Amino acid sequence: MLKSAFLLLALFISSIAFSQDELNDDLKIFLDCNVCDNTYMRQNLGNVQFVRDQDLSDVHLFFVTQRNGSGGRLYEIDFIGKNEFENINYKLEFSTDSNMTRDDVRRRTLEYIKLGLVRFWIANDNISSVSVSVPGPETETEDKPEVDPWNYWVFRVGANGFFDGQESNKFSRLNFNLSARRVTEKNKFSFRANFGENKSTFTFDGEDIVAINNNKSLNVSDVISINDHWSYGLFGNIGTSTFSNYDLFWRLRPAIEYNFFRYAESAKKQLILSYRNGLVFNNYIERSIFAEDKELLFQHSFLLGGSFRQEWGNINGEASFNQYLHDTELHSFGFFLGANIRVFKGFNFNVSGSYRITRDQINLPAGDVSLEELLLQQQQLQSGYNYFVSLGFSYQFGSIYNSIVNPRFNF
Repeated sequence: MLKSAFLLLALFISSIAFSQDELNDDLKIFLDCNVCDNTYMRQNLGNVQFVRDQDLSDVHLFFVTQRNGSGGRLYEIDFIGKNEFENINYKLEFSTDSNMTRDDVRRRTLEYIKLGLVRFWIANDNISSVSVSVPGPETETEDKPEVDPWNYWVFRVGANGFFDGQESNKFSRLNFNLSARRVTEKNKFSFRANFGENKSTFTFDGEDIVAINNNKSLNVSDVISINDHWSYGLFGNIGTSTFSNYDLFWRLRPAIEYNFFRYAESAKKQLILSYRNGLVFNNYIERSIFAEDKELLFQHSFLLGGSFRQEWGNINGEASFNQYLHDTELHSFGFFLGANIRVFKGFNFNVSGSYRITRDQINLPAGDVSLEELLLQQQQLQSGYNYFVSLGFSYQFGSIYNSIVNPRFNF
């Protein structure tokens, strides 16, 4: 029995070695993209070998993306050569829009990946199956500036519903929203209206207990670019919320922001400091814990936030401070940190968490919370703090090649 086990182990090891020996000299690439359809890329990009770690690659395809004004994304692809290709490094950019389907996006992404790899295929002396198509003089048309009939305006209307239940309870969530925005290099204007309602029904001893929370809000903002580092804006919102005890609220706050890096580099890195100061009006459903039915206050806030996305991973975090000026004891302070770090080949560490000290819950209703309100979460509760923490790591080892796609039983 022991001899048979050793024989099987030897056959297994030899089969692995044999399969590794069968690998060809195709360009080895590492696709570093968290918004790409990786399965589609492996199925449709030939003449390459996909590997599981950037240190095992000939070319590291490093993607950074940002939302653009049309509702699509701006893609930046850094083609980073490794080993004998380390002197080849360059970047390609392209954009998508909100009218493009997922298939349109992945096709365009594949086109730019192929275009960027041509130089590496030439350097690798592996162009027997590579071809390039460009228009001839007779089919080439003169480039003309495109006229945008919408003048950069983008509108969106949406609605969704969620329904869940069993014999003794049921739950529904409805949401409707409308938005409009216009984004240019100098100005970013946004308008959004939203209505939401959560309804829970519990049946106990033949009696229905119904809990309803709804909210309505209208948010408007206008941001003006000053230069490569400075911006200022005006932010306003108005609405109602049964959960937060608001029969009506509105906010109007001007703001200024400084980016320690140039805004043009925001896809890869940014570190911003912003300040807001303005009016806050609250009209409460129930009298507040400070015995107020309505009040008009001044509030200001500071925020320091940053994000970095490089080949070794990404880090983002922020620290914020809010304070009412009529009583400086009414304030809140919070911070957030999230990171995904590549420590060494195949090993990644991730951490995220937030902690917030809350001393500014002026909207809480006076009186005690009933057990029913507590269990059904009909009302915001007083809390001196809130937090969450997430930690994890991943380590991958084994074959460096992962070009094979097997979609069986994926549904």
